[in-house]
Amino acid sequence: MIGLIFGETNLPKYIYKKIKFKKKFIIIDLTKKNIFKNYKNSFPAKIGEFGKIISILKRNRCKKVLFAGKVNKPNFSRVRLDFKGLYYFPRILKVLKLGDAAILKQIIKIFEIEKIKTISSNIFTPEISLKKGVYTKQKPNEKDKIDIVNAIKAINDSGDYSFSQGAISRNNKVIAIEKKTGTAAMLKNIKKKNNNLNGVLVKFPKKKQDLRIDLPTVGLETIKQCKKAGLKGLVLKHKKNIFLDKKASIIYANKNKIFILVK
Repeated sequence: MIGLIFGETNLPKYIYKKIKFKKKFIIIDLTKKNIFKNYKNSFPAKIGEFGKIISILKRNRCKKVLFAGKVNKPNFSRVRLDFKGLYYFPRILKVLKLGDAAILKQIIKIFEIEKIKTISSNIFTPEISLKKGVYTKQKPNEKDKIDIVNAIKAINDSGDYSFSQGAISRNNKVIAIEKKTGTAAMLKNIKKKNNNLNGVLVKFPKKKQDLRIDLPTVGLETIKQCKKAGLKGLVLKHKKNIFLDKKASIIYANKNKIFILVK
């Protein structure tokens, strides 16, 4: 039995469709509006209810868990903690200032203590993690390649446990690095330059990021946001990505002369 710990975005629904007839599972629904409440074997929970979550998993003999979807980091000063939550909270508090990646690592360690193994979010959906290559008719030129190097360096230099998975470089200058608000908010603040597409968005995992739980995720909406921002390309890392709506995204990118590159 596998415990599917689901948050927001379309990824959890995609995973559910892939495994609903293949594996035995339960769902721990961490979404604000409990969007999985009508799904089979679904249990609503809050992020601070470690005791409740672990109890549900053990009661259903779940020895493995899979995390998918986004769960916004709560204000821990206002979170209601159950007994086990109080027990484990000092571990979370210790890494709180290090960023989301450090918190997620600590949550995985807590599950390990409880003899519950965390498996990769794309173990049942390998087809949505792209391999090396250019997936569009448009290809990066020498100028684009310089911007790609700049953006990758910005991500790598942003701190081991930073939440930054994205950076934008244009005209040999990094003009944005992803903040807590995420990629969409970063792209929204980028102003389009004339009618010519220029600049790249790079989405890479952090050096110390746990790839089982927090792979950089993009999709059709990301490509559309790149177009609005006047960007020419999107760059991902080989097999360390989740690409939703792949077919529609490639069609849209080709139509708008945007390149999709996986390094």
